[in-house]
Amino acid sequence: MNIPHILAGFGPLGTPELLIIAVLVLVLFGAKKLPTFARSLGKSMGEFKKAREEFEHELTKASDEVERPTIPQTAEKRQPVASSQDI
Repeated sequence: MNIPHILAGFGPLGTPELLIIAVLVLVLFGAKKLPTFARSLGKSMGEFKKAREEFEHELTKASDEVERPTIPQTAEKRQPVASSQDI
């Protein structure tokens, strides 16, 4: 049995499939709870997008720190040499 042939029937969702899914959601959740469900789904998607953007920002920041050479800092600060004008 070849698995790719079995999965060949699962292509992109068309209009009939989306209508069947919409009817099932309406039956399962009911018309009264559908707005609440949609609102919570929207909030979840917003939080997911925010987390993804923060993760990408952290990756970019870490990548920049790795690419940028760091300047070693000494424990002591050097004192400026006094010139003849300062004396």
